[in-house]
Amino acid sequence: MMCMRICFVTKGTLGEYSESFAGSKADILCFSFQALGEVSYERELKGETSLFEDVAVLSREEQNVVVSGCFTDARGLRRKSVVVAEKGRILGVSDMAYRIDGGEYRCGAGVKIFDTGVGKLGIIVAEDLFFPRVAETLSVCGAELALCIFEQPEGGLEQTLMRAQAFLYGVPMCVCAYGFAEAADIGGKLSFASPKSPCVYDFEREQEFHLVEMRQRGLFRRRKSGF
Repeated sequence: MMCMRICFVTKGTLGEYSESFAGSKADILCFSFQALGEVSYERELKGETSLFEDVAVLSREEQNVVVSGCFTDARGLRRKSVVVAEKGRILGVSDMAYRIDGGEYRCGAGVKIFDTGVGKLGIIVAEDLFFPRVAETLSVCGAELALCIFEQPEGGLEQTLMRAQAFLYGVPMCVCAYGFAEAADIGGKLSFASPKSPCVYDFEREQEFHLVEMRQRGLFRRRKSGF
């Protein structure tokens, strides 16, 4: 089993981390939403801001994968999003797929897995953690690790869901939120938790496969005759 090191930064901005804590030697740097805050696509394209570029630059300097939450604005359509970069290159942006009760933030389209040099990373954005179908989809599509970027923990509910989904779908899961980071293994056990920022977690990758069968009604096909 191969080991992967994740550094969680749960407080402060991306710039503050670069100035004070650079050189983590981690495979993945994981930031919550406070790191970038609001990102306007229009201002980024015009060169008025360079927040996504800062993420790419940090990943190049650290020679690793950088994952950061942010609030994106696409001409007034605001979303909770996660940007992923590796060694100087932006791999993509994943948006929260579900919107609850007409909330402030719009839903995006689909969930994403990023194929990186350290493995296939599945991204869960904020309240998408409340919808197990997201973790199930990441598992079916081959994610080796699920990273959930959350805002603020709410009384342990996130930990319960993280542990349950890691067990049900066989994918190690991590939650990086403001002021707290935690992880669960595929046995559903809490394998890491810390309020420190930054904090480092080393975990061994493990995969477990089983043959699961079930009888089901339906899918009826009439047998052809005369042959």
